Amino acid sequence: MSKRKLTWPNHPRILEINTWPWLTNLSDKLGKDIKLSDIPIDLLYQEISVFDVVWLMGVWERSPMGKEIAMNNENLQEEYRKAIRYISNQDVVGSPYSVYYYHVSSQLGGSEALKSLREDLAKRSILLILDYVPNHVSIDHLWTLEKSDLFIRGTLNDLMTKPYDYFSVGDRVYAHGRDPNFPPWTDTVQINAFSKEARSKAINTLLSIAQLCEGVRCDMAMLMTNSVFSKTWGEKAGSPLEKEYWDEIISTVKEKHPNFKFIAEVYWDMEMDLIQQGFDYCYDKKLYDYLTHFNVIKIKSYLDSDLQYQSKLLRFIENHDEPRAITIFGHEASKAASVIATTLPGATLIYEGQTRGSKIKLPVQLSRGPIEEDDEDIVEHYNNLLRIIPGREYDNAMWSLCEVKPVGPNDSSYNKIISYQWLVDNQRLLIIINYSSILSKAHIILNDISYETFNWRFIDLLNKKEYTYKGEDLTKYGLYVELDGWRSHIFRVEKT
Repeated sequence: MSKRKLTWPNHPRILEINTWPWLTNLSDKLGKDIKLSDIPIDLLYQEISVFDVVWLMGVWERSPMGKEIAMNNENLQEEYRKAIRYISNQDVVGSPYSVYYYHVSSQLGGSEALKSLREDLAKRSILLILDYVPNHVSIDHLWTLEKSDLFIRGTLNDLMTKPYDYFSVGDRVYAHGRDPNFPPWTDTVQINAFSKEARSKAINTLLSIAQLCEGVRCDMAMLMTNSVFSKTWGEKAGSPLEKEYWDEIISTVKEKHPNFKFIAEVYWDMEMDLIQQGFDYCYDKKLYDYLTHFNVIKIKSYLDSDLQYQSKLLRFIENHDEPRAITIFGHEASKAASVIATTLPGATLIYEGQTRGSKIKLPVQLSRGPIEEDDEDIVEHYNNLLRIIPGREYDNAMWSLCEVKPVGPNDSSYNKIISYQWLVDNQRLLIIINYSSILSKAHIILNDISYETFNWRFIDLLNKKEYTYKGEDLTKYGLYVELDGWRSHIFRVEKT
């Protein structure tokens, strides 16, 4: 590992890469077999230079039985055909969340290849994160051969009456991993969050992972909390331990690796619970839902919450679990949504392909993805946006919502405009978004600025335009803006 000490920014920009199909498509493009250590770093850096962190999703060894289950699942086969017209057995490699072993897959080059790539990233001050799946391991994991309370056990009656929920290994019956609201994942076995041995193995696994990267994205993290786990498994789980699962796991790992970051995939309004249990960042599914429903009033109200809480959220409009942004939002609205998601406090997540306007959602069980033509307008939008959003220079900045007022008594379009600002030293970044399809007008009030009699320059970094206003007018009316549907401003504000 490089001797260069990497530090996490307060508001990291994270790129998620679906590793296996990404390498397969790169191999096809370059005409040779590419492993993690073979990636032309200059070619890679062109794509990742605007990011602070790369998340290589799906690097661990996948389950042989999981692959077989994925190949024969009719519902999954339908999803495969939606993504790629002609599917061969070689294309189906099983779910990356049915982990057979926490070793980097030999198909991707193994641990040494990952270390080599990490070294290249570190030289460019880019951090690396990987997956951790706390809720389950693969159905054929070696741990299933041990006699312990590591997993949720079932009875013969469970196996007979609920054959899709339970399976047997020799004379033992185990439960498949599950979310309480959905059918079980039949390629997995459920870990018992209330087992001391399970927690010990989790800690050892994470200490091993911490030798390879700077953080982990924890799959479905809320499933291991006392409240959810008890609701899901009842008496089969036994009694909760003294400490919450994540309290114990995260604190123990951070004793040895204090700068190692934990990111939670979390739903059901449980973000604060997991932040309090030690997570550095949590998925902001609530904002995603408000954005997809174009609910500007709820977005504004939500963003008016505690700044310390806001700074612990990970914003996204796309990831491997959600539909492609351009298909769920539409072309123009996806650009407006991306401005919001990338300019708020906290972490920002961009999914590989999002910046090119990819439309096809790829099932995670596949080893290759479709070839899609780039949307040049989306490419240009992200090329510009990701270079001007707040970076490390705003680590200690103040962030605040701005007051948005109508321009006249009969004009309600101002309700569609969202505005906020970043302020550090003498640098002020003002973001204004019309999150609707209609022309909208407003006066933006910056209560913390004294315009006096100076002229003020508003330089739009997003649209490459510049405006100058008199201080007296700004004091009296605020900043007048008029934006077509889905348009945005990102202003650098300067006194002239």
